[in-house]
Amino acid sequence: MNPSFPHAAELLAATLFALALIHTFSTKYFHGLAQRYPGHSGVWHLLGEVEVVFGFWAMLLMVLLFGLYGQDQALGYLESRNFTEPMFVFVIMVVAATRPILNFASRIVLRMARLLPLPDGMALYFMLLSFVPLLGSFITEPAAMTLAALMLRDAVFTKPVSNRLKYGTLGVLFVNISIGGVLTPFAAPPVLMVAAKWGWDLPFMLTQFGWKAAVVVCFNAGAAMWLLRRELKRLPVEQPDAASRVPVTVVVIHLLFLATVVLFAHHPVVFMGMFLFFLGFTAAYPRNQSPLILREALLVAFFLAGLVVLGGMQQWWLQPLLMGLNADTVYFAATALTAITDNAALTYLASLVDGLTLDFKTALVAGAVTGGGLTLIANAPNPAGATILKDHFPEGAIHFFWLLVAALPPTLVAMMAFRLL
Repeated sequence: MNPSFPHAAELLAATLFALALIHTFSTKYFHGLAQRYPGHSGVWHLLGEVEVVFGFWAMLLMVLLFGLYGQDQALGYLESRNFTEPMFVFVIMVVAATRPILNFASRIVLRMARLLPLPDGMALYFMLLSFVPLLGSFITEPAAMTLAALMLRDAVFTKPVSNRLKYGTLGVLFVNISIGGVLTPFAAPPVLMVAAKWGWDLPFMLTQFGWKAAVVVCFNAGAAMWLLRRELKRLPVEQPDAASRVPVTVVVIHLLFLATVVLFAHHPVVFMGMFLFFLGFTAAYPRNQSPLILREALLVAFFLAGLVVLGGMQQWWLQPLLMGLNADTVYFAATALTAITDNAALTYLASLVDGLTLDFKTALVAGAVTGGGLTLIANAPNPAGATILKDHFPEGAIHFFWLLVAALPPTLVAMMAFRLL
């Protein structure tokens, strides 16, 4: 049951949501407090972690709801939330980041890069920003983000490259992941929210969204590669170490675990059970494993769970705002709103409304995926990529303004493609 709260509670939730957004853009301030007050540096550092922000404010919301409206109302609301996506992102991040999966994916990407008539560094960079995001349409966007971020970390971010290259790469990566998952109806969270109800199957996605997305992803990756070619030409491309090779049997078993998790992505009782078997398998064969990224994946899941709790009480202002627009303006509104709310939340709200035209539906979903790279909270996989790469940015944090600046050009390319093609 989804409890009905008074409007005062909805206003309270909207206020806390706004404070969480401000907090998200102010994490550097809390790191400064940690240096100024070393006696409580642990607390300030904790509040300075982007992944903790929405979980912290969601906890505060639940405490206030508990105090103001009682245990039954508060627990009823919490239990009405769907936490499948945070759980799935946690599991898929851990599985996709294992050494057998990374080893397998790296070899495929390197072989495909050799086919391009480009210097090794440029070719590898192009493949990581084009092929891997498009692969997200089949292995899901969170898995593609995890693979792309880990491979970019090892191939690019650990090298002596400029901050311009790092932010430019991150902006294109976030935009391309958000757009690259729309070739199928099951891989991108904002598409998944509406595909079944609106009857959007694979042929529909390929004809309405997929080919445009492929054009945008390749163009963005090629443009970034060309603009950053001077640094990329100097990047050494390291071949996989023979000592790091993993037995084929182990790779196949890991791929089967990955495929099972993706296949049952909407059934946590299945993929969480498979994850427990997976943990047992990795413990049985530690020589073929690297340390699992459990901490990083848990932080991302905590971030998304907090967004689910806080975002669940924003329907009262978001839905009227969206439904008051026509098919021409809803695309631009959805692109902008996605930057401050999870794009899947926007399409979910639209799925609750009957009688929408096909033009309105396609414009809304296109806008939701177009704006998915503008901020860390715009698309569910973004926190996963940020968690993997943030230590390689100055002060170990990603500056939200520079991310927005870097993501704007590829976002504008996507806007032109979805509105003009």
